Amino acid sequence: MTQDEMKLAVAQAAVEYIKPKLSRDSIVGVGTGSTANFFIDELAKIKNLFEAAVASSEATAERLKGHGISVYDMNSVDQMEVYVDGADEFDGRLNLVKGGGGALTREKIVADVAKEFVCIVDETKRVDLLGVFPLPVEVIPMARSQVARELVKLDCMPVYRDGFVTDNGNVILDLHGLEVEQPKELETTINNIVGVVTNGLFARRGANVVLMGTPNGVETIK
Repeated sequence: MTQDEMKLAVAQAAVEYIKPKLSRDSIVGVGTGSTANFFIDELAKIKNLFEAAVASSEATAERLKGHGISVYDMNSVDQMEVYVDGADEFDGRLNLVKGGGGALTREKIVADVAKEFVCIVDETKRVDLLGVFPLPVEVIPMARSQVARELVKLDCMPVYRDGFVTDNGNVILDLHGLEVEQPKELETTINNIVGVVTNGLFARRGANVVLMGTPNGVETIK
């Protein structure tokens, strides 16, 4: 089974997982990235079962609308049944690193509102210790250099994601060389640096369940 076939299988499993939770007034949060795109395509097949979606990026919003799914602004939604999104890596405690696609801030906002966060991944994303994938940090542009100097103190190497601007008009610093032994504490430490919008550690609000695609099928991890 190829990686894309595993992503498709886990997207289909996610639709089956959330289907019993939906009603005609349900709002579904939808993430960003290649695995999330598979999910959107499968979600379109049951669009009559829920009211609308909230998108974590402009790209996701356009894909949802292309399937005829209504997309609500986050400010008009006060509760959300479920949020489904991928991850760049996850550990055994269902802490995540996200933001490879640069949508980490909006993803974190949507995840915070949702009753349940369902993470969909293929098995290549599982790690014993977070930090294999560079940790993205969204930064106010004028603070980029100062934030980078502060991040170096965490014994990592911040690399400016050249030529990339988030949907919020900010820039990304990717942190290389981290070994994340205490993800909740590190998430808070980085977020407390002046000029940081947020970082890609999803530990304080990690996944409730991970659906992981493998060559032998989809594994459910709680």
